[in-house]
Amino acid sequence: MIGLGTYAYFWRHSDRVDQPMSLIDAFRDTRALGVELFQICDYAPLLTMSAGETAEAAAVARDLGLVIQLGTKGVMPDHLDTVLRRAAVFEARLVRSMLYAPESRPSLPEAERMLRTALRAYESAGVTLALETYEQVATDDLVGLIEQIGSDHLGICLDPANVVARLETPRAAVERCAPVTRNVHVKDFAFARQDGWVGFTYSGAPMGTGLHDYPHLVETVRPRERGIDEIVEHWLPWQGDPETTVRTERDWTRTTLEYLRSTT
Repeated sequence: MIGLGTYAYFWRHSDRVDQPMSLIDAFRDTRALGVELFQICDYAPLLTMSAGETAEAAAVARDLGLVIQLGTKGVMPDHLDTVLRRAAVFEARLVRSMLYAPESRPSLPEAERMLRTALRAYESAGVTLALETYEQVATDDLVGLIEQIGSDHLGICLDPANVVARLETPRAAVERCAPVTRNVHVKDFAFARQDGWVGFTYSGAPMGTGLHDYPHLVETVRPRERGIDEIVEHWLPWQGDPETTVRTERDWTRTTLEYLRSTT
């Protein structure tokens, strides 16, 4: 299923615009775009929302016919248990996380112990935990950890854009992760020369215009055949003013949705 995530609303959620969108606003906008899946990913207010606010957001999502997924950072068992309780309110069947959090950088053996502890509750609840590929952990180490644990409820959230900062190639990451991928983050990316030719900026690009060989990902991972959701997000730099940035963010979302729908 094609979905939108909070990173597709990054600037519209931010305080750099005059009227930041609420989570419920993003739900309604998602449904208006004909999308039925939303991933609440690294959305700081999620864990500080009251029980009533959480229940209200979940009720709106249900009324709109939206499937919800959650996203967080870290593998500390207590934290993952808290997120799992939130997942239950939203009836979410997938939680995306990352091996490290600001307050926790476990070694691989420590992460394995934490994950084995946390996964007991996830397995019982029928919720999948998907760990994202990113530059702080080698892709081979992350996949090896998942293979070592061997749980049907643990896999990869595949984001090939992130691994470039580790001097890994997106194509190699896709191929290494394919068997254990459970979720995909969809965005294009490119390098651009800095002014004066003194380096490059690595950031987002409209889908289909950058360096991401998405057809290779689709062929290798086979997300549509395997029921793996594709979550749209962006690395959109600030465009100089709120109006232009918001308009560009919306345009990039429409472009990505059109690209994905044209390839199904």
